Amino acid sequence: MRDTVLPTLSRWANYSRLWLAVSGVLALSGNSGARRGALRGLMALSVASFSTNVVLKSLVRRPRPAVDAIPAVRRLRRPPITTSFPSGHSASAAAFTTGVAIEQPLLAVPVAVLASGVATSRVVTGAHYRSDVFAGVTIGIAAGVLTLRWWPRTSPSS
Repeated sequence: MRDTVLPTLSRWANYSRLWLAVSGVLALSGNSGARRGALRGLMALSVASFSTNVVLKSLVRRPRPAVDAIPAVRRLRRPPITTSFPSGHSASAAAFTTGVAIEQPLLAVPVAVLASGVATSRVVTGAHYRSDVFAGVTIGIAAGVLTLRWWPRTSPSS
């Protein structure tokens, strides 16, 4: 799994493609709470992605880890060209998951499993240090919670 599934999962999460696909499934589910969760998740992802990839990476400029010790089968085919801190993949994964969890906590469980896989994959493939991933997850959760400032949670009976 570590050598095949996680690198593939990491690639699927490039440019938030994985979360766009999941949001599409949620939106088409016919469940209004799932649709709200998908929308909130995408809003949170946008905030987290901008914060990490545009603002923080340009300020911190931490080099990526050396991948010499990572088995070739686990390395990403195309190494990232941006700086390392914080992990944008992890921030986006946590933000999307938090957005879904705010609207549909039970539905967020399988999404959280995917998000955990994405975050883990960033260390396993040698793309990030653990601290990059931890910071990214923290930023993502904060971005998800921040959506409550401009879009209050809808009560389950609505």
